[in-house]
Amino acid sequence: MKGIDLEGRVAVVTGGARGIGRATARALRDAGAKVAIGDIDATRTALTADELGIVGVRLDVTDPASVEIFLDEVESMLGRVDVWINNAGIMPIGPVLDQDDTVVRRAVDINVLGVMNGARAAARRMVAGSGGRIVNVASIAGRMPAPGMAVYSGTKFAVVGFGEALDAELADRGVRVSTVLPSFTDTELIAGTTPGPLTRPVQPEQVADTVVRVLHRGSRHAVIPGRLSGGSALWQLFPRPAAKVMRRWFGLDRVFLDVGADRSAYDERIAGEAATPEK
Repeated sequence: MKGIDLEGRVAVVTGGARGIGRATARALRDAGAKVAIGDIDATRTALTADELGIVGVRLDVTDPASVEIFLDEVESMLGRVDVWINNAGIMPIGPVLDQDDTVVRRAVDINVLGVMNGARAAARRMVAGSGGRIVNVASIAGRMPAPGMAVYSGTKFAVVGFGEALDAELADRGVRVSTVLPSFTDTELIAGTTPGPLTRPVQPEQVADTVVRVLHRGSRHAVIPGRLSGGSALWQLFPRPAAKVMRRWFGLDRVFLDVGADRSAYDERIAGEAATPEK
């Protein structure tokens, strides 16, 4: 896949008001792109856009009509979108049998349908123009499932598969799709968890820099940190007993089941209708 120069390109980041999205918007801006962020939290979107000197427009990724309106507004201000970063997502964790049905539905709506809605809308316009690039921010959980992450892992496995198939389908029409898979990232998504020594959280800026590097190089996918790339790619080949040992070794056997009370604020927010937390 051929990389692109971001200078002067129009780039969109969904879930761009905070966390990985905010860091990615900054990195794209610093690389010379004209950046727009979309987020369901209109107040935080406006604040972040003002702080970074970029465009911010309210966006509900679960609503295809909202995505189209967002695209129309961005194109009216910046021009045709060249780069679309699917970043918006939520991370419900804990025993799967105890999870609220509404939160499970929201995870699928945001993490899976939100990616599909954004990618399809952007790709239609890219195909009609001179092509473009889509980057899906998935998670290493889309390769390495763990107890307490059944719903989240399921959505991220879907994102990985969707991105691979979409790239295969649209490559000959000038649209390429890449996937970025961060491990534990130091945002509110890991509130209440205690990562082990082998899963020390990476910073949002590391993920953002990887997104930019993927675009510059035209990479198919990238894992952060890179040392987990090989093992995560081979995970599905490990026998169950070996996978169990490795989960314990990485500290993944209980970390998403033994959750502290300081996660309650995040859980309450992702259960609500008025806000969609981002990575």
